Amino acid sequence: MNVLVVLGIILFILMSIIGGQKGVSSFFALFFNFSVVIIITVFMTNPNINPIILTLFASIVISCINLFYINGVNIKTKTAFLSTMITIILLLLFILYLSNKAMVQGFGVEELEELSMFSLNIGVDFIKIGTSVIIMSTIGAITDTAMAISSPMREIHFHNPHISRKELYKSGLSIGKDILGTSTNTLFFAFFGGYIALLIWFKDLSYSIGEIINSKIFSAEMITILSAGTGVTLVIPITAWITACFLVKHKIAE
Repeated sequence: MNVLVVLGIILFILMSIIGGQKGVSSFFALFFNFSVVIIITVFMTNPNINPIILTLFASIVISCINLFYINGVNIKTKTAFLSTMITIILLLLFILYLSNKAMVQGFGVEELEELSMFSLNIGVDFIKIGTSVIIMSTIGAITDTAMAISSPMREIHFHNPHISRKELYKSGLSIGKDILGTSTNTLFFAFFGGYIALLIWFKDLSYSIGEIINSKIFSAEMITILSAGTGVTLVIPITAWITACFLVKHKIAE
């Protein structure tokens, strides 16, 4: 039997045993999200379609899968979804500006030899493509962080329905501070672990530390990591405020 099939079966069994129905939903959500990414990637090769619009559409679909499909439609997922969308829009604007100023779009000098046989006149905006890649790499972490804040805030409000909006907001920020360090470190090692081969390549090229830091490839990857951390950090106060406003306003007891 194919190794990928065996690993998929093992993952499904473990998620079913440990996570129950939500574990099963989370397993299928992986394939749904993968399908969205593949479809968006295919459409991004069309120069007549704006990659930013595609990215926003993909972010909405992936957020709906991660939040509503897995956890249902409730006050927690609604506030997490709204917070995610606001954060994604702010992050898009920030990354577009940053990518334009940093001038790291396109290919580095190290890649030109391998690409010399191909035409680079493909009619797509590399700044927008680069921005889309960063957003697509970050959307999962942003939705997870938003849900990780809105869910305990809902529990706090449920057990203390007379808590003020300000106190509930402070509780959300406190929760966010506890998960911020682990979330950013998880993003850092997830990205950096995939780029170990890049560092080995730089070593083979006998690059100095200064040449590595000023390399277009390295700078682009570091911008991705730092932008992802920025998105996770931004979503914390946004989620805390929106959730506090919703809960105190509606006094919902689920």
